[in-house]
Amino acid sequence: MQRATRRTLLAAGSAGTLGLLVPRWAQAAEFTYKYANNLPPAHPMNVRATQAAARIREETGGRFELQIFPSSQLGSDSDLLSQVRSGGVEFFTMAGALLATLVPMAAIDGVPYVFADYDAVWKAIDGGLGATIRGEIAKFNLVAMEKVWDNGFHQTTTRNRPIQVPSDMKGLKIRTGASALQVSMCTALGASPTTINFNELYSSLQTGVVDAQLNALVVIKTAKLYEVQKYCSLTNHMWSGFWFLANKRAWERLPENVRGVVARHLDAAALAERADIAASNKTLQDELAAAGMSFNKPDPAQFRQALAQAGFYRQWKEKMGERAWGALEAAVGTLA
Repeated sequence: MQRATRRTLLAAGSAGTLGLLVPRWAQAAEFTYKYANNLPPAHPMNVRATQAAARIREETGGRFELQIFPSSQLGSDSDLLSQVRSGGVEFFTMAGALLATLVPMAAIDGVPYVFADYDAVWKAIDGGLGATIRGEIAKFNLVAMEKVWDNGFHQTTTRNRPIQVPSDMKGLKIRTGASALQVSMCTALGASPTTINFNELYSSLQTGVVDAQLNALVVIKTAKLYEVQKYCSLTNHMWSGFWFLANKRAWERLPENVRGVVARHLDAAALAERADIAASNKTLQDELAAAGMSFNKPDPAQFRQALAQAGFYRQWKEKMGERAWGALEAAVGTLA
């Protein structure tokens, strides 16, 4: 047997001490999941998700690592929806209007001119309407976190002229996402919609493929759309939120206690992101005006009336079905 020397005892003691001092989260994670989205790193959603990732890793002792891929790095919205379903990515955030290509009911929260303000939005989305949508999402082997992240009320930006009244929409070459609801709204108002993925939006506006687009102020700012759009009409035509979706198999692969930590921090981050958007809305208009955008505020009642006269609400009530439309009207009142 080799005799223990003072040097070997000191070395062993140092190694043991070092092992105790190295935190568990400094080691390789047991679960490494990818989270993809289409927004720039500076968007509050990515800022808060990054904070949540650090807190999750710390609280799980390094067992769970959330890797964040912003700016459509891993593919377009339609690509990523396929990937989160197959497990190519474990998490993905998607607006309801786009998710509706898979889950038709998910479009219900984006019906134009139904939410007067944020109080109405959160009462519905954190209440019965949100629960109904989450239940429908679950049928497609996806898990939606409890709290929806805020994308904001959408505005209309244009290159050549502001939108003052519904007739100003006639013939307008306008970009929409892959959302039948957005396309239908623009068509009902006489515009000429074109579906373009978000990662191609800036260049499409810059080159004149389209002259207008629909997005929230925070997206207009963080994606620098003010560089290629002159006018911003505060139409507030629809609200949209981001559903934080998980691949069901990947989610259920996590131990229950890890799932609890992940869900809790993601939902807390969603609430923080909502507060960020609310705070930024107070200053964004001034910031965008300083960057050269011109603002106006149309009367939303005129646009809602134009849509009603075009049969828009009646058409979508038939498409959505009594259950979905009933959940919406329970939250906002009779529409059609």
